Amino acid sequence: MKIGILQTGHAPDALIAETGDYDLFFERLLGGHGFTFHNFPVVDGVFPPGVEAADAWLITGSRHGAYEDHDWIPPLDELVRAIHASGRPMVGICFGHQIIAQALGGKVEKFDGGWSVGRVEYDTPEGPLAVNAWHQDQVTELPPGARVLGATPFCKNAILAYGNRILTYQPHPEFEADFVVKLAETRGRGVVPDTLLDAAIAEKDQPLDSGKVANDIAAFFKAGQKA
Repeated sequence: MKIGILQTGHAPDALIAETGDYDLFFERLLGGHGFTFHNFPVVDGVFPPGVEAADAWLITGSRHGAYEDHDWIPPLDELVRAIHASGRPMVGICFGHQIIAQALGGKVEKFDGGWSVGRVEYDTPEGPLAVNAWHQDQVTELPPGARVLGATPFCKNAILAYGNRILTYQPHPEFEADFVVKLAETRGRGVVPDTLLDAAIAEKDQPLDSGKVANDIAAFFKAGQKA
């Protein structure tokens, strides 16, 4: 099964040689499930020839806002709608979560409550789900047909599903604890309040449920291919 990665941002220049870029984060996260991957760095204007270029699609995180004026965002909105219409499975992470909601009629904006960084426990029907977060923007109005699968008092629309073809997460299951620490130092200081960064660093050794999220995403993709 071929997963098309729509890459909407890049890892920090200071880290990329060590960590790889964001497409590789997802190849590592979903490794072992029998997938092949094809990356399309849409943030650099590189788009797939059409929705048929992959069996399923994944949209990455980004430092950009879904509502910002960039040349690549309107065609990405259109591509999201085309993938949705095609019935191919689609997963969105952080910015991907937001751009899917925006493209399908929801609203994304900079959240008045500020930032969420580091380990967060989300309330889900299956119990608490601990995943690393890194965001200020949020989906503040749901698109038609979206249902909430995970939330916190801070982020009420954190995990969304649209029928059985779209699954999106506001947090970053692909971010390991060490990367959050490095991100705090390279991209966080002076942008995110130090108190939040320091708290995230202090909790870096607490357990995460990223493996469960990876299994859920893999099962979602495979179920969508069979349907």
